[in-house]
Amino acid sequence: MLAATAAAAALLLSACTGGSGASGAGDTSGDQLLTIPREDLATFTRNFNPLSPQAAPMTKEAVYEPLVVHSMADAKDTPWLATKWEQAKDGKSLTFTLRDGVKWSDGQAFTADDVVYTFELRKKVLGGLDYLGTVTAGDPHTVTFSLTKPFSPGFFEISNQPIMPKHVWSTIDDPAKFTNADPVGTGPYTKVEKFQTQAYELRKNPNYWQPEKQKIAGIRLLAFSGNDSANLAFTNGEVDWTQSFIPDIEKTFVAKDKKHNHYWFPPAGAMINWQLNTTKAPFDDPAVRKALSLAVDRDQIAKVAMNGYAQPADCTGLAHTYDKWRDPQLAAACTWTKLDPAAAAAALDAAGYRDSGGKRKLKDGKDFRLDISVGSASSDWISAANIIKQDLAKVGITATVKTPDWAAVVSSYEQGTFDTGIVWSNNGATPYEYFRGVMSKALLKPVGEKAGENYHRFGDPKADELIDAFAAATDEQKQREQINGLQKLYDADAPVVPLFTGPEFGAYTDARFTGWPSQDNPYATLGNRNTSTVLVLTSLTPVKG
Repeated sequence: MLAATAAAAALLLSACTGGSGASGAGDTSGDQLLTIPREDLATFTRNFNPLSPQAAPMTKEAVYEPLVVHSMADAKDTPWLATKWEQAKDGKSLTFTLRDGVKWSDGQAFTADDVVYTFELRKKVLGGLDYLGTVTAGDPHTVTFSLTKPFSPGFFEISNQPIMPKHVWSTIDDPAKFTNADPVGTGPYTKVEKFQTQAYELRKNPNYWQPEKQKIAGIRLLAFSGNDSANLAFTNGEVDWTQSFIPDIEKTFVAKDKKHNHYWFPPAGAMINWQLNTTKAPFDDPAVRKALSLAVDRDQIAKVAMNGYAQPADCTGLAHTYDKWRDPQLAAACTWTKLDPAAAAAALDAAGYRDSGGKRKLKDGKDFRLDISVGSASSDWISAANIIKQDLAKVGITATVKTPDWAAVVSSYEQGTFDTGIVWSNNGATPYEYFRGVMSKALLKPVGEKAGENYHRFGDPKADELIDAFAAATDEQKQREQINGLQKLYDADAPVVPLFTGPEFGAYTDARFTGWPSQDNPYATLGNRNTSTVLVLTSLTPVKG
């Protein structure tokens, strides 16, 4: 099977590079394309609509740009389409000064009207941003966001929104369905070439405002059906940069070329949770959720499933990205996130789910069974699910790991029809996004109505009070009080079962490009799917042989 996969990968690469001059693996002409695999997409659709959940890779990273670029690697905000910003003392407005001389890729000038229109369109198509009142252009280079209330997380959400050209999108009848096959953006690589279902290229924006930073000729994206095939192409030196999970990376990748092959996995990712559908019994009972958590061996998941790349979670719910916000006293006193099968069994007994002949029983006498859903492309999370399955068997619960493609899994999450599943969480400059995503009643959707987050459908009004108080506070000490309160409430509610901090995977070979971020130079993460990706794209330099 591996031989067949290698052959398929070789055919794919030759098919999309043949005759193109600077192209193949090993090319160091100076015009080589930065080649990136996508292990989570077996095929590509020519959709460069930044408002679409089906947008093609690099839409928000290379084609469209935000006002400010936030990096989870060093928590810094880099001025981008905006050069500076100011928040009103009452916290109810934000004013951005836009960069002069920026043009769209079709040559038209970028102005404040584009920013105003982008947010009008975003609210119309995607909703949300309820705290945002009006967006006004004071002049072509000044935009003011008036808020309906003080809302400190607003800066992160507003400043990182990809900006879209009014002169293009205002002519579209249905922006939500528009596929935007030939996008007009301000980003460094906007020209779509050689688009196929399994490969396409993005070439230079001819009007980019930082031409001196467009050192690479372009980007090539390759589609793969999972980690294994994508990793084979990467470890064989056929691609340059991956965000895929690679087992035993030191042996399978670095050892092949210690001079050129590198990786960096900072704990800049979101918390990875085992979510339990709280609209279904017995998952609506926090005692059951905690009991199931007690049965889970997080150390084994981190060591085996995640190959030692991840850090186990605790009962604060906070990823290690947010260590400065963690309540150390609560973290030291955690109970239900520590492995204890005997305590798990006792808690299930106490909740009325007793063991009978080695099988745990529901209150109606049926066997306690559950499904764990994970997308088929994620071999690491599938391994984690299988460890949970084995752990649950020790307390008499039968689990079935289901692995359809991610589209089917996400659909079951969105509609609320799933049983349990392993899922990512929201990530941001503060823990606000995480707690809001797992505990807010404001985000609850009934089963059958599409949810964009809070798939497990849990809400606590006390959490909303703390979340709103955090957002209204402009002083960090006051914000810390609310976050401490949220951690205590999380410990009491167990809205989800936190597993581990998702490392921000990233690996590369510098045989063809140099200038990568690293632990010694953490100007961005090595992820190629986040807001700081554009910092990498504008920092790389091609190797010339």
